[in-house]
Amino acid sequence: MSKLMSKIKVLIPGLIYSLGVATPAHLLGKKFPIAGGAVIAILMGMAINIFYKPEGSLAPGIKFTSKIVLQAAVVLLGFGLNLSVVVQIGVSSLPIIVTTISSSLLIAYVMQKVLKVDKQIATLIGVGTSICGGSAVAATAPVIDADDEKVAQSISVIFFFNVLAALIFPSFGGWIGIPHVNGEAFGIFAATAVNDTSSVTATASTWDTLYNLGSQTLDHAVTVKLTRTLFIIPITVVLAFMRGRKGTEGKGSAKKEKFNLKKAVPVFIWLFVLASLITTIVEAVSLPYVTEVFDFFKSTSKFFIVMAMAAIGLNTDVVKLIKTGGKPILLGFSCWVVVTAVGLLMMKLMGVF
Repeated sequence: MSKLMSKIKVLIPGLIYSLGVATPAHLLGKKFPIAGGAVIAILMGMAINIFYKPEGSLAPGIKFTSKIVLQAAVVLLGFGLNLSVVVQIGVSSLPIIVTTISSSLLIAYVMQKVLKVDKQIATLIGVGTSICGGSAVAATAPVIDADDEKVAQSISVIFFFNVLAALIFPSFGGWIGIPHVNGEAFGIFAATAVNDTSSVTATASTWDTLYNLGSQTLDHAVTVKLTRTLFIIPITVVLAFMRGRKGTEGKGSAKKEKFNLKKAVPVFIWLFVLASLITTIVEAVSLPYVTEVFDFFKSTSKFFIVMAMAAIGLNTDVVKLIKTGGKPILLGFSCWVVVTAVGLLMMKLMGVF
């Protein structure tokens, strides 16, 4: 018990710091829905980082907020989703998911050859852009034996375009005529054109706020996004198999990497499914007063998202991001544009909008 309390005490300074940024961002998001609390929180965090980098006692709590609090937010969203709807939405979006993933990996391969970018960085950016950002990079890096510097550079590039997506996609979606009667179309767009879960939720939340849709867009986006996340499994299996065949790059070794299911599919995804299953059962038997509880969970989830965005912004060094190099950024931009264009094309062909 004492060890647990000690761990909690270590997290408190960073949690309070993140909360201090998230609270005004949340309030400003209500006042300026065109931006939304999640995006404002990212920008505030990044601005603060320029003048004061949260190190020392603040670091553990901020890291916890950007990872665990965000995952908790996604789990809580599950209490607003009926599992039968989850299956229906996820399966119907599979053609879009498969084509966007394939397109991103293909353009990453081509641009790596053209720009002569490091193969491991190109692989991490391609996988991260096509599937789920940082989680995909974290799952892929051990399989291809990428070092911390390459991982950091890849995540920086991916996160840069995540921030751009969260900022411009809600306005862009309205400009190209994505319907806003409900959140289905934009939810699918956000979940397939934006890679990292945090930015998907930020983008979808902004659309919900902008058109007073409650959490319709967020529900669709998270469901499709988590379906997309499951593609980490076949991608990392293929990469592990290829590396086992070729050996460790640059060392001539034939060492094979074991596929780790726990690393490939984060626990919070299974918890999200469990929460959705509970929702499905509860709605089937029509239990009284439970709807109010689930509404509270969804409201809490939205604030947790803002809080996580604040922490991610606080951890982002804008100057370092710019200095990571032009070629990886150009490769990431190419993947991002292709995924967006292919996703919209598939949505048109499938009659989503």
